[in-house]
Amino acid sequence: MLALGAGVGWAVATAFSPPEEVLDARPFTTVEIVEGEVGSSLALNSVAQWTSQPLGVNQAAGVITSVSLTQGDEVDAGAVLFEVALRPVVIIEGPTPSFRPLGPSTAGPDVEQLQKFLQGAGFLAFEPDGRFGAATAEAVRQWQRSLGLTATGTVETGDVIVVPALPTRITFDAEVVQPGSTLTGGERLISVLPVAPQFSIPVTETQATQIPAGTRVLISSPSGAEWTAFATSQAADEFGTIVVSLEGDDGASICADACGELPVTEQSLLRSQIITVESASGLTVPTAALRATANAGTVVVDEAGGTYPVEVRASAHGVAVIESSDPAVGVGLRVRVPAGSE
Repeated sequence: MLALGAGVGWAVATAFSPPEEVLDARPFTTVEIVEGEVGSSLALNSVAQWTSQPLGVNQAAGVITSVSLTQGDEVDAGAVLFEVALRPVVIIEGPTPSFRPLGPSTAGPDVEQLQKFLQGAGFLAFEPDGRFGAATAEAVRQWQRSLGLTATGTVETGDVIVVPALPTRITFDAEVVQPGSTLTGGERLISVLPVAPQFSIPVTETQATQIPAGTRVLISSPSGAEWTAFATSQAADEFGTIVVSLEGDDGASICADACGELPVTEQSLLRSQIITVESASGLTVPTAALRATANAGTVVVDEAGGTYPVEVRASAHGVAVIESSDPAVGVGLRVRVPAGSE
């Protein structure tokens, strides 16, 4: 690629071209039109950052005897998170936090969300109704046996941690959730993560002017794959740095199904190429060879003074890709450039 710098815009160089009679009198040299490619990009780092929301409240009391999850795991209903005094603590989905034991004769939204879990896990055959009857008790016993527990038919308050939606990616306080730690109940141990982290690029004010909304960004993933993102908005942070927000195509996730490559407990810095001028190939000339006409057109001037209308497809770093309806404009045509500018 001919251009790697940040310079863009042939219009500034040509908008005030002298009239033709001045051009004829001005010293010039000539260059050949050649096939080539131009484009412009910035090499910067993108930042990927997960944002967590504490949601899962623990109600189990005692010593943690084992931990089954790792940071960033994606879990579904029924997953064992850890054990307290050798008793599994399981995550389920629902709007109501665990606040009481659930057994025969209890009723309410917490019973209904338990029934939905048992139904989804294959232990309960009928539709959830929010009433803990004999069938629900038997389903609970089957579930307890699958966990290696004594089948009592009653779910203790600390047996489950409830979150609003599953499956979800989770993180936790590693200093608290570890074997040997003592829990008293009421701790917010589990935080849920969004489907994907937020991506952004910190830039200077000068760089920000080259990255309008819609600018394409190529991000190198930790595995070496290439992720495509687009600039959406800009805002200054508390230090005065301009932060350019990124999104995937049409708002899709940038990392798609590979977001698990990114650690959830710290920022990831990813090598990125910001495409300030999209690459184009074709007939190329120095931008100094372009002349503005009185009717806002653009021409090139050959060695003998003949003019040819052209359109500029792309321009960067002093080189422009042009096209013309005039068949005479092609590889090998020599066009004028001001002396000393070639």
